[in-house]
Amino acid sequence: MTLSLCVYCGSRDGDLPLFRQSAVDVGDSIGRRGWRLVYGGGSTGLMGAVADAALQAGAEVLGVIPEKLMVREMGHGGVTELQVVGNMHERKHQMALHSDAFVALPGGIGTMEEIFEVWTWRQLGYHRKALGLLNVGGYYDELLRFIERSKDHGFLWPDVQELLLVDTDAERLLDRLAAEADRLKTNTPPDEALVASGGVSDQI
Repeated sequence: MTLSLCVYCGSRDGDLPLFRQSAVDVGDSIGRRGWRLVYGGGSTGLMGAVADAALQAGAEVLGVIPEKLMVREMGHGGVTELQVVGNMHERKHQMALHSDAFVALPGGIGTMEEIFEVWTWRQLGYHRKALGLLNVGGYYDELLRFIERSKDHGFLWPDVQELLLVDTDAERLLDRLAAEADRLKTNTPPDEALVASGGVSDQI
């Protein structure tokens, strides 16, 4: 299936070469699979790495970046389409609207906020799209322990925790996301068809 994958990741490289390599691997895999990359529009750090790898592998790439970050994150001039929007809310809305699934790579608080937001939207029924977290180099180990603690203390239902697919291998995680996206698309209950088709996009 052709899939538009939204990738959240850092605008910096981080301190381990493994982080940048994970972005390259994901971008390359998106291109080889014939998918489209949707991302934050930057040319630096992991954002730039995933976009460059996807483009090199033949993928269509949609970048969405706020005007204020065009200088800080250096808007990528080589992507298929670069949307410059007014603010972060519009950026996240457009990225979600144009994506069939979401995955977070290593990144800072912005990356974590983005994946938690679409996870929350999924919990509340604003969309039926697959969600993933690529935990390379143990980067998200402590975050995953916190999520487990949240469940143990009764603030997170086990079925909601299971909505977030977690893996340490990029290729395997993308396989799982594709399978989940296909399952959600083909098994959407009639009363939720509007959500899946983007009919509630104004709410997200």
